[in-house]
Amino acid sequence: MTEILPTAGVGVGVGSPGGMTGYPSGRIYEEVAFIAYHFHWPHDDIMAMDHRERQKWVEEISRINRKISGDTEWDIREVL
Repeated sequence: MTEILPTAGVGVGVGSPGGMTGYPSGRIYEEVAFIAYHFHWPHDDIMAMDHRERQKWVEEISRINRKISGDTEWDIREVL
């Protein structure tokens, strides 16, 4: 069974129907490892980000990697 971790700030607020209240722990570990590996940011700083911010950094790192490698088709979201 997949562990679900609570997420702060996702789907919270006035007029915010639904939204995410938990996040598969394996996915968080993949995102944190990916960002930490490439940018060498501390674990606590990455974990303090909400899901959307981590996803933006994952996308940006992927874009940088594609540009460096010349591979315009590869996308980390296909791997994670």
